[in-house]
Amino acid sequence: MSTRRLLKAAEAVREVVSMAILTQVRDPRVQNVTVTRVEMDPDMRAATVHVSVMGSPAKEELALRGLANSAGFLQAQVAERIETRYIPRLKFKLDTGVKRSIEIARVLSEVLPAASSAAASPSPDQQASGEAVPAEPESPVGQVVKLVIEKPEEHA
Repeated sequence: MSTRRLLKAAEAVREVVSMAILTQVRDPRVQNVTVTRVEMDPDMRAATVHVSVMGSPAKEELALRGLANSAGFLQAQVAERIETRYIPRLKFKLDTGVKRSIEIARVLSEVLPAASSAAASPSPDQQASGEAVPAEPESPVGQVVKLVIEKPEEHA
């Protein structure tokens, strides 16, 4: 269970580590790295830093090795900026959430234009009843927003 104190400490460590990676780490392997979140152990002696690395899996592995080698420097930066009894030992873990969301967006962009082109062609029922067919299909984002907005009304 995360207490408020642990959440505040994790956020402080995230800020310090992300700024240090961005401005002070000189390792060429550590490029295109974003700190997504930090999880603190209950005793605050260890912290797992979740990072997202843009690039190939080989670049991800290199960045994780570079971060592991820079862990001591980053712990010293945390010690300078945050006053705690123990300086958390940093462990780095790859966060695939960002890449997964990009992949989902790509799949949706492939699927939704196909759905919008099917919706743009008039069905036999629409042709017979003389209903107006929109001249321009909606954007994929508009369709997703429309689906999300319409869902709660159906269940209400």
